Amino acid sequence: MESELRGFNTKPSKTPQPDPTHDDASSRDDRPLLTSVSNVLELEKKCAAYVRNDVYGAMGRGELPLMEKLQLGIAFVTLLPLRIILVMTVLVVYYLICRICTLFSVPNHGEGQEDYAHLGGWRRTVILPSGRFLSKTLLFLVGFYRINETHNGSKNSQENSKTAGTLQPDEPEQRPGAIVSNHISYLDILYHMSSSFPSFVAKRSVANIPLVGLISKCLGCVYVQRESKSSDFKGVSGVVTDRVCKAHQDEYAPKILLFPEGTTTNGDYLISFKTGAFLARAPVVPVILKYPYQRFSPAWESVTGVRHVVFLLCQFVNHMEVTWLPVYYPSQLEKDDPKLYANNVRRLMASEGNLILSDIGLAEKRIYLATLNETNQRDGFTFLI
Repeated sequence: MESELRGFNTKPSKTPQPDPTHDDASSRDDRPLLTSVSNVLELEKKCAAYVRNDVYGAMGRGELPLMEKLQLGIAFVTLLPLRIILVMTVLVVYYLICRICTLFSVPNHGEGQEDYAHLGGWRRTVILPSGRFLSKTLLFLVGFYRINETHNGSKNSQENSKTAGTLQPDEPEQRPGAIVSNHISYLDILYHMSSSFPSFVAKRSVANIPLVGLISKCLGCVYVQRESKSSDFKGVSGVVTDRVCKAHQDEYAPKILLFPEGTTTNGDYLISFKTGAFLARAPVVPVILKYPYQRFSPAWESVTGVRHVVFLLCQFVNHMEVTWLPVYYPSQLEKDDPKLYANNVRRLMASEGNLILSDIGLAEKRIYLATLNETNQRDGFTFLI
């Protein structure tokens, strides 16, 4: 997120680099639609999927009510330090667990990747359960005391997921190849770690973050370099497809979590899906995340990392709702056309999650954030904390 917030100007840039998990057929989704728009209010209408609607406002710099200021001030000197200490303690504990479990183990290398997803035996037995438990602990420590989970969805979702295609009577039930989820915040990953502990696609810089880097390698993350002009997106896309196929065919292979939107939204919308999760032609499990809020929205939109973490930890209670839909089995038409497959899953998730469909993408988000940045600098504020 912070890389998206830095260094943008409001003039259209060169053609954006395609996402590594996205094929050429759908690269047109990243072309800017709003290059002639300069007014912030008009941009907010066009880019409604990225607009913060909480009391903290765009970039977390809105004018707060007096009561909110008092609550924030009290939490800042009491709750925030306590939560930081507890969260760091949990991270260090899990890092040490991962460090012990990876001693004398050689990581996987290939296609520019490095991970410990191949670990088995007692190492995997320790890493998985402890990772799930400590992820749940972290969610509790940051205020998610109760997560409302709904599994299997409604009868309507089960019917919709099989509209285009389903298992034939003589076919055995198939294992899903990937979990596909809408993307709102870094908290999404924490929830999925607590639920199924999957690997996921992350920026290459994540591998170098202290503590988190080793944990991500134990998860088996697939690293991409989004900003690279010479991106090896075909190689990364191949790694993702291979991971999905392995998870589909081998029950002992690590699951993989994919966010087909390719970026975060404010949680009210579902933007265009990229096809990386659907190239393997394997069934997927759609998951819908929501963060009901009254004061501060956990959505990671237009707020820098440090500011967002501080505001989040200063909330006495945070809320999360999760809906797990039935496994979506692609028809032959969808297997032959990943774009059709992606669009059908997207429509199903929007229908079941009461989300608004929007066809904008990462390019429009960058324009919106650049405009906010320029406006903020003109008004005499510093964008980054």
